[in-house]
Amino acid sequence: MVETNRRAWNRMVRKRHALTWPAEDAEFRDPLRAVDGCQWLGPSIRGWHVLCLAAGGGKHGPLYAAAGAVVTVVDISDAMLELDRQVAAERGLALRTIQSSMDQLSMLADREFDLVVQPVSTCYIRDVRPLYREVARVLRPGGLYISQHKQPTSLQTTLLPTPYGYCLQEPYYRSGPLPPAPPSRLREAGTQEFLHRWEELLGELCRSGFVIEDLIEPKHADSSAPTGSWGHRSLFVAPYVRIKARRVATVTGSSTGLIIPGS
Repeated sequence: MVETNRRAWNRMVRKRHALTWPAEDAEFRDPLRAVDGCQWLGPSIRGWHVLCLAAGGGKHGPLYAAAGAVVTVVDISDAMLELDRQVAAERGLALRTIQSSMDQLSMLADREFDLVVQPVSTCYIRDVRPLYREVARVLRPGGLYISQHKQPTSLQTTLLPTPYGYCLQEPYYRSGPLPPAPPSRLREAGTQEFLHRWEELLGELCRSGFVIEDLIEPKHADSSAPTGSWGHRSLFVAPYVRIKARRVATVTGSSTGLIIPGS
């Protein structure tokens, strides 16, 4: 699974897939606004220690660095990390890059970060629990974890309409990867993806030592879009969810490693 997804993303870089395009000049004019459209981070992140998790590609890491943060980028794809290094060198920015799976962060210290940001990527791992535990470990108490995910209903639903409209075709309760899908804005060709239920995306986040402070569904619906297009499907099925969560647990010597205040 890990190697399959690494190769797939490396191919996407070679083919200049839209998801691998680095940040543009206009975004660097106001980098904090570019990365924080929800205005969840306040007026400044200067001096913050930020982990851009599964976030290579020359976009997130360089923009957070340009906003004044001390940035580490972790990604499974060496080609995506190379884009980060290229953009950083071109713009005179400092950042650290590490090639690793998002749920294997042993090289990072406990409580090392003030903020962990993770664009859509949890669909590439079988189980979110090890990921959430690692994010909780590397975040300081009070730190923020901002993540975006593919909604489970979107991964269940046909990419194109049937005579009955967009239909559920994949079971909600499943243990294995999703079947391969043709290239689209909703599925990345050649990758191995997994559907995570809401209980896993939200419940396991809370059980790992986080309190959810906000949640939005980025709107991609377009009532004027042609039938079968990205915008048309998004009228019926929201593709993504973005979550703001705060680390409130304290690390202990217990068997779980976490104690939730008040528990």
